[in-house]
Amino acid sequence: MRYRPEHKGEIHQKIVRDASRRVRAEGITGAAVSAVMRDAGLTHGGFYKHFGSKDELLMESLSEAFREIADRLAQAAEKSQPGTAWKAIVKTYLSPEHCDHAECGCPLAAIAPELARADKAMKAPIFGELTKYKSRMLPFMPGRRTADKESAFFSIFSTMIGAIEIARMLPEPAMREKVLASAREFLLHSF
Repeated sequence: MRYRPEHKGEIHQKIVRDASRRVRAEGITGAAVSAVMRDAGLTHGGFYKHFGSKDELLMESLSEAFREIADRLAQAAEKSQPGTAWKAIVKTYLSPEHCDHAECGCPLAAIAPELARADKAMKAPIFGELTKYKSRMLPFMPGRRTADKESAFFSIFSTMIGAIEIARMLPEPAMREKVLASAREFLLHSF
């Protein structure tokens, strides 16, 4: 049976999207090749028609995750009033929806400790993805100079990532919302 020329690319993208969600939901080890291929309705053997290694899949899935969250945050920022873009990012990031759906959220809030323990060969591509994420968010950050915006980015995102990680550990929705609300209020009144 012949497939359309774009079929392989579509399947590849589906595998990456599924792996990206699985990595954020279950961690790096949750994205076993067999599970990812099964999610895509393919056999384990078909993996190497799309990827040279599991690390290649991991990097593509991280890239997809960073792109997805950056798009969502940029969209919120672009819809905001002038000068309040960063506040829209804070409100979107520190929302109960983001907290409750790790599989669709920021990969840093989902797997930062695992990324920090990645082997040396993976550090440079991970850093590259973080740099692209920062570059995408920088125009929306408070501050006049690039250095001020960069400092704000690290302060704001470090606080938000930590708040999401802590909130996700809590069993009750009200407790999670209290953590998110505290971080939101702190950030919105700090810049």
